[in-house]
Amino acid sequence: MADDPSSEDYSDNENNAELSGILSKWTNYIHGWQDRFIVLKGGTLSYYKNELEVNFGCRGALSLAKAVIKPHEFDECRFDVSVNDCVWYLRASSVEVKQSWVDALECYKVESGYGTGSENSLKRHGSTVSLQSNTFSTASGNSFHRSSRNLREKLAELGTFKDILCRQIDTLQKFFDGCVDKEIQIDNKEKIPIIDFKGEAITFKTTTSAVLDTLEHCAELVNQREEAWRRRLERETDRRKRAENLSKSYFEQIQKFQKVPYGPDLEEGPHSVLADDEFYDAVETGLDKMEEEREIRHKLMNGTLVPPTPPPVSPASTHRLWPEIQKVVDGQVNMAKLGVGECGAGWQLFAEDGEMKMYRREEEVNGLVVDPLKAVHVVKGITGFELCHYFFSPQYRYDWETTLEHMLVVETISDDTILFLQTHKRIWPASQRDAVFWSHMRRMPNDQDTEGPDLWTVVNHSTELQKYPANAGKCVRIYLTVCLLCQTLVNPPKDGGPVTRDDISCKITYCSVVNPGGWAPASVLRAVYKREYPKFLKRFTSYVIGKTKDEKIRFTD
Repeated sequence: MADDPSSEDYSDNENNAELSGILSKWTNYIHGWQDRFIVLKGGTLSYYKNELEVNFGCRGALSLAKAVIKPHEFDECRFDVSVNDCVWYLRASSVEVKQSWVDALECYKVESGYGTGSENSLKRHGSTVSLQSNTFSTASGNSFHRSSRNLREKLAELGTFKDILCRQIDTLQKFFDGCVDKEIQIDNKEKIPIIDFKGEAITFKTTTSAVLDTLEHCAELVNQREEAWRRRLERETDRRKRAENLSKSYFEQIQKFQKVPYGPDLEEGPHSVLADDEFYDAVETGLDKMEEEREIRHKLMNGTLVPPTPPPVSPASTHRLWPEIQKVVDGQVNMAKLGVGECGAGWQLFAEDGEMKMYRREEEVNGLVVDPLKAVHVVKGITGFELCHYFFSPQYRYDWETTLEHMLVVETISDDTILFLQTHKRIWPASQRDAVFWSHMRRMPNDQDTEGPDLWTVVNHSTELQKYPANAGKCVRIYLTVCLLCQTLVNPPKDGGPVTRDDISCKITYCSVVNPGGWAPASVLRAVYKREYPKFLKRFTSYVIGKTKDEKIRFTD
């Protein structure tokens, strides 16, 4: 075996070439190209992490019987080996090494096929036993999954037998032509070539017998396929009948549930079927619940009910970015308050885990994925202020944002508004990314659309700074708009005692639109979003729960 990727080991068997060496194999978008020890042997291409693992089993293998070997159109050192939907992307250290591998793979495909090679094999083993052995070598394989391949092999054998018979006919024709040729002078000691008629006759009989046997086997294979498809059709028919019966049963159950009175007739109106006492009980229950909520708000406000008031004016209101901050925050909060159905068409649920649901709408700008994302989640034991506090404050950001490599507070505009420059870790093969954005945190006023003592939000939005121009260095600039809207919900203790963390929960609405810049395949970005966004939201909320579980409940600063 060879450790050097520029060297390989060859050995010639009767029908296939052997080759081994180190090539670069594409793994995935996270790890990219990795060196692997590749072995071509016995018609199988297999790979190992390194040469030391050869005796412990391969990590993957491809049969070259149906493989397609395709050199890359632009990369002279790369070639692909594919079998159906399975593709290995391989890269050699040089053009010469690549060509040696391609030649070896193509050589195997040629030598393992039928035609001249099979004819020579039959000619070397011209006995009756050899022909019959060659004919029935695959006759024992009656598996449905191999029948198609066996049928093609038998058809190839028929072509070989046809060539043998044609060659025998040509030999006999030449002999008889020589016998009648008037120019042959036996007296002048010119000899007619001696033909082994007995041997030719035996070969002819054997070949014709093999042809008949092969045709018979082809018919058996066709019958096997027909029988297998018939059994598969029966199974699919049975499955469909069971599915139809199951759906019918479900439909009957649904109809039973629908018989329970429900609909507008149970609500207030001229056609209400509710009795007066039932109507009163329902209204009384609703009023009691509202009274409980009012009392708990009273306790949380230290005995004083605060009427709805506009949010206080931020100290950042004199900054040059304030008009933009005010406009973006109002727009993002209003959008976050809307339901998914009210935000326009095209939203798809792409992740769900308990109370957490994540929706996206596929959008592209200049070929880049900029899918808007909306996530809703309910977390117990924390308040909206606590969640926004840890999301906004710079001192905690390294703890929960795992992709962050470097963070710089460019300007502290006020206690609730900060300018950030963030550089994120590079994930090969993608380029490194950075972002310049302002972050603003505020308490939103209570209104008719919100239930609970408080509503907090943090909005991040990209901006431009002359001191840190976009794409000036090695980083590609990210453009983002993120809104975290958090509403505290309180379940009043039944015993009238103090509120604990078991009595509170936080309704989270997280909206984001991120333009990653640069270039990356749309399918890859969407797959990464699907994987990472749910993990990020769960990781961040778990972090806040861990930081606050032993602390006093904070509804405000």
